[in-house]
Amino acid sequence: MHLTPREQEKLLIFVAAELARKRQARGLKLNYPEAVAILTAEILEAARDGRTVAEIMSYGATILRREDVMDGVAEMIHEVQVEATFPDGTKLVTVHDPIR
Repeated sequence: MHLTPREQEKLLIFVAAELARKRQARGLKLNYPEAVAILTAEILEAARDGRTVAEIMSYGATILRREDVMDGVAEMIHEVQVEATFPDGTKLVTVHDPIR
């Protein structure tokens, strides 16, 4: 299988997010990389599903709550920026203060 660097990066994000989701399902609080992986993967999938940038920006703030992450993680993530592929091209999606 031949994957472009961008495809490799998306695959790595997906795997990291799946591992984080499994840990979350076991009742563990997420650390910084796990939280960012889930946020990024959800944003990428929302774009793939055809949602607009504005919809994803709103949705991005509902994915995780403070109770889902370790102490201090929410304060570390001021914004998440993801270059996502939409039906009409690639766009930068920014979610400010994604963990509330």
